Amino acid sequence: MDLLQLLQSQLLDPFRVGLIVALMFTQMRTAASTGALLPLVFGVLFVALIAPMTHGSVGFLPDLRTFLVGVVANIILLAVVYGVRAVVMRTRG
Repeated sequence: MDLLQLLQSQLLDPFRVGLIVALMFTQMRTAASTGALLPLVFGVLFVALIAPMTHGSVGFLPDLRTFLVGVVANIILLAVVYGVRAVVMRTRG
């Protein structure tokens, strides 16, 4: 599987999308006590590590390529989720 196919499969993974949406809501609720940036960074790295492990990859830990493409996919998904949130907040009034 080349990098573009790997990125596409990770962007369309419903488990990963759900974790990123949950990360955004958790970060919003705890921003006053934990800040905004650090929980997002650790959350993106955690999802990039845990998502391939739950899908039955070859070893215990995902290979470096899968992890790095997962980080990129998570950042893209997080940007989309925050974009949708911004649109909803703006139209809500």
